[in-house]
Amino acid sequence: MVGSTVLREYYLSKMDSTESEIRERQENIRRLEAQRNELNAKVRNLREELQLLQEPGSYVGEVVKVMGKNKVLVKVHPDGKYVVDLDKVIDVNQVTTSSRVALRNDSYTLHKILPSKVDPLVSLMRVEKVPDSTYEMIGGLDQQIKEIKEVIELPIKHPELFESLGIAQPKGVLLYGPPGTGKTLLARAVAHHTECTFIRVSGSELVQKYIGEGSRMVRELFVMAREKAPSIIFMDEIDSIGSARMGSGGGGDSEVQRTMLELLNQLDGFEPTKNIKVLMATNRIDILDSALLRPGRIDRKIEFP
Repeated sequence: MVGSTVLREYYLSKMDSTESEIRERQENIRRLEAQRNELNAKVRNLREELQLLQEPGSYVGEVVKVMGKNKVLVKVHPDGKYVVDLDKVIDVNQVTTSSRVALRNDSYTLHKILPSKVDPLVSLMRVEKVPDSTYEMIGGLDQQIKEIKEVIELPIKHPELFESLGIAQPKGVLLYGPPGTGKTLLARAVAHHTECTFIRVSGSELVQKYIGEGSRMVRELFVMAREKAPSIIFMDEIDSIGSARMGSGGGGDSEVQRTMLELLNQLDGFEPTKNIKVLMATNRIDILDSALLRPGRIDRKIEFP
């Protein structure tokens, strides 16, 4: 009787140790399966990357005109212009003039719409977060707040009022006055209340060393504003590029003049109904060029005492 009890306990302990070993092995199997799945996922990703690397590159072109339901006129530098087909995955309604697109190198089929090329310096000018300044934070500028509401906030929030009256919306507003009178603060408050993309740029940032760089930055600035509409472009220290032209100057002066001419061209080129408003600020309105101040470019001048 004693021998059978000892034998029974021996086999029970043996079974417990065997079951424990089985559980441990099962845990190892699950861990190895998880590692296998992770490695298989990495292998799949590497194969996809390898396939992409082995695919031939695409040509980058610019859409000139949409022609019909599945034809587009594209300009490819430096080859020229081509009429190309659209891939099945591309919706023709998404293709617009001046869009950057990718073309297959064998058939020139348009298979992808690329994002617009924007200079990183221009992208940094955009304030990602809506300013938290409000009109209640500004004291002693009740008349200025009223005027800027009329020319900036009202057209953005209620454009139908201007359409019903047949009145063109104001394009630009000039804030002028001594330093420290609240021009920048009021511009931030307008962006807060209109919930617009606020793009702030100093005029001195547009003065570049190399020929054509300042003009290109102005063009890309307005391209970004159109993409992020509704938006407000706030140009501080506009007198650094908008001063009156005084005959033929040196290389630096001529580059500043080219930048201002591009700014005038952009002010004339975009429609005010596109929810893009331009705010300019200066301490020296007396030195600004008359071409910049004319109606149609700057529709309202607000003085800060």
